[in-house]
Amino acid sequence: MTSAALFAMLFLFMLIGMPVAVALGLSSVVTILFFSSDSLSSVALKLFEALSEHYTLLAIPFFILSSAFLSTGGVARRLITFAVNLVGHIKGGLAMASVMACMMFAAVSGSSPATVAAIGTIVIAGMVRSGYTEEFAAGVIANAGTLGILIPPSIVMLVYAAATEVSAARMFMAGFIPGVMMGLILMIAIYVVARIKGFPAQPWPGLGALFRSAVVASGGLMLIVIVLGSIYGGIASPTEAAAVSAVYAFLVSVFGYRDMGPLRGVPWRKEGEGAVSVVLRNSAQMALALPKSVFDPEVRATIMDAAKVSIMLLFIIANAMLFAHVLTTERLPHMIAETIVHWGLEPWVFLVVVNLLLLAAGNFMEPSAILLIMAPILFPIAMKLGIDPIHLGIIMVVNMEIGMLTPPVGLNLFVTAGITGHSIGWVIKAALPWLMLLLFFLMIITYVPQVSLWLPEFIDHLKGYK
Repeated sequence: MTSAALFAMLFLFMLIGMPVAVALGLSSVVTILFFSSDSLSSVALKLFEALSEHYTLLAIPFFILSSAFLSTGGVARRLITFAVNLVGHIKGGLAMASVMACMMFAAVSGSSPATVAAIGTIVIAGMVRSGYTEEFAAGVIANAGTLGILIPPSIVMLVYAAATEVSAARMFMAGFIPGVMMGLILMIAIYVVARIKGFPAQPWPGLGALFRSAVVASGGLMLIVIVLGSIYGGIASPTEAAAVSAVYAFLVSVFGYRDMGPLRGVPWRKEGEGAVSVVLRNSAQMALALPKSVFDPEVRATIMDAAKVSIMLLFIIANAMLFAHVLTTERLPHMIAETIVHWGLEPWVFLVVVNLLLLAAGNFMEPSAILLIMAPILFPIAMKLGIDPIHLGIIMVVNMEIGMLTPPVGLNLFVTAGITGHSIGWVIKAALPWLMLLLFFLMIITYVPQVSLWLPEFIDHLKGYK
C-alpha cells in the first residue's frame, strides 16, 4: 500500500509538470507523513547523508568542472583535428573521425550532453560542407555522444556505484571495452553507409601532419592517461583522479592551449626566439597570470556554469536517494526479490524485464534519478539470481545511453536540435537508424557478460587478487 502510494504520487507529480527532483522529494515526504511509520526527521538526515557519506559522489563536481574547462577551451577542436588526420582518408572518414573524437572527449568529460555539444558544434557543419547530409551528420553525433556516459570516467557510473556500493574503479574498468566496442560498431556502420551512398573521403595529410596533430592534441589525451591510468593502476581513487583532472583541465585550458584566461591568444613562441628565451618568457608569463586567472571573467564564468550543473545534479541525487530510502524502509526491494526467486525466474528472463523497465523509464526521467530509484530494487534480485553487480551496472548504463535518445526527455536530442536549429522531431528521425545499433549493442552487453567483466577480472589477476 505504501509503495503503491509512493509511485502513484511520483507519476502524478511528474504528469502535472513538476521537476523530477522535486517530484521525487515531495512524494517521499508525503509518503513518510501519511503512509509510513518512519520519522519525519529521517528526511533531513537522509538528505544530509546522501551527499556526505558517499565519498564517490564527490567526484561528480570535479568531473563536471573538468568537462567545463575542456568544453570551453579548444581541446575538442584539437581532438577532432587529430581524429580526422588519423581516419579521415577512409571512405566516410570524416564521420568516423567524429565518432573517434566523441570517444576521446568522452574519456575526459564523463558527460553525454557535453560530448555532443563540444564535438557536434564543430563537426556537423564541417560534415555538411564536405558532402554529407545534415540528417546523417546529426544522427551520427547524437548517437556517438552517448558514449560520454559509457566510456570512463562516467558520471552515471559514479551514481550507480554510490547507489549499490560497488567499486567505482571496477565500474570504470568494465566500461572501457564496451565503450570502444560501441564506437567501432558505429564506425563500421558509417563505412558501410558511406560506400553505399558515396560519401567522400578526406585527402591523406601525411605522417608529418598526423604526428603534429597528435602532439597538439596531447594536452587533452594526457588527461585520459592520467585519470584512467591512476585508477586502473590503483594509484588513486576515482574521486582523487577527478580532483586531479579538474586541476589539470584548468592548467591545460588557461596556460597550455591558452584558449581562455589572461594569456588568451598569447603565442608560446615568437619568431626567431631561442629555446632558453622561450622557457624564461613563458615561465614569467604563467607566474604573473596565475593569480590573475582567478579573477578572469571567462574562467569565473566557466566555474560558475560547472557549479550550477553540479548543484542541479546533486539535488536530483539527494532527492532520489531519499526516494530509495523510503523504498528500502518499506522493504519493497526485498519483497520483490523474494517473489521473483519464488517464481523461479531464469536470469536471462529477468534481464529482459530489466531492459524493458529501464528503456521505458529512460523516456521520462534523467539517468541519475533512474539509477538511484531502480538500482536498489534490481540489485538484490540480481544478486539472488547470481548476476554480477558490475555486469548489471553496465547493462543499466547502456540503457541510460538509449534513454539519452528517446523522447520526451532525451537530452542528446535537445542538444543536437540546438546545434542544428531543427525541431526535435527532425532530430529523432535522424537518430533513429543509429539507435537500432544501440539496441543491438544492448543485447550483446546483456547476454555476453565477459564483454564487461573481462578487463576488471584481468586487472584483478595482474594485481594478484583471487
